Amino acid sequence: MAPSLDRQGYWGRPTSTLDWCEENYVVSYYIAEFWNTVSNLIMILPPICGAIQTFRDGLETRYICSFIGLAAVGVGSWCFHMTLLYEMQLLDELPMIYSTCVFVYCLYECFKQENNISFFPIILLLIFSVSVTVVYLQWKEPVFHQVMYGALVACLVMRSIFIVTWVYPWLRPLCYTSLGIFMLGFLLWNIDNIFCDSLRASRQTLPPGVGVVTQFHAWWHIFTGLGSYLHILLSLQIRSTYLKYRPKVKFLCGVWPTLHIEPQKMS
Repeated sequence: MAPSLDRQGYWGRPTSTLDWCEENYVVSYYIAEFWNTVSNLIMILPPICGAIQTFRDGLETRYICSFIGLAAVGVGSWCFHMTLLYEMQLLDELPMIYSTCVFVYCLYECFKQENNISFFPIILLLIFSVSVTVVYLQWKEPVFHQVMYGALVACLVMRSIFIVTWVYPWLRPLCYTSLGIFMLGFLLWNIDNIFCDSLRASRQTLPPGVGVVTQFHAWWHIFTGLGSYLHILLSLQIRSTYLKYRPKVKFLCGVWPTLHIEPQKMS
C-alpha cells in the first residue's frame, strides 16, 4: 500500500503507518496528498451546516454530535493526508471510531422518549472506544482499526435495514441510497489499494485533468462522506418521525439535501 520514490515536501518524510496511492507532493509542496486532502471538504462543510440546522430546530444534542463527529473526521483526515504524519493519522482514524459510536447510539436509541438518555449503551460504546484506542496505540496495525470500524458500520447497516423493512418502509430510498453510495466508496477504496501500481502507471500517460479522476481514495472520501451525511439524515428522519415531528428533506440550491423540522400544526 505504501508507494515508493515520492517527492519530499514541507512536512518531511512520512511517519504514518499508511501512505496511500496518490503521489506525494506532486500538486503542492505544502500538501503531501493534494486530492486526498481537499476531498475531505465534503466531510467538513455540510456537516457543520447540518449541526447548525439541527441546533436551530431544537433537536437532541446527540444529532448535533453526529454532525460534529463527521466534521471532526473530515478535519482529521485533512490533516493526515496533508502531512502523512503518524499523529495526524490518529487524528483521522480514532474519530472514525468515536463518531460511528455516536451514530450507533442514535440509531439504536431512536425509539425512546424524547431527551431520554440510556446509560448502558453509552457505557458499552465508551468501553469499546477506549479499548480500541488503547489497543491501536500499542499495536499499530491499520487492519485492526479497519476491522473495528467495519464492525460498527455493520451494526448501523443491520439496524437501518431492520427499521426500513419493518417500521418505516417509506424511508427505504434514503436508506439504500446512503448505503449504496457508501459501498461505492468502499469499492473504490479497495480498487485504489489493490491496483495502485496500475493506477500510478496510468496517471503517467493520461492528461492531468483525466488522471485526477483515478484518485480513487479521494472518491472514497467523497462517497463515504456523502453516505455518512445521508445516514445522519436517515437517523434524524426516523427519530423525528417517532417523536411525531414533521421532518422534511429540502435541497439547498436544488442539489444538497438538508433536513428541516416544520412547525407542528395546532390541533
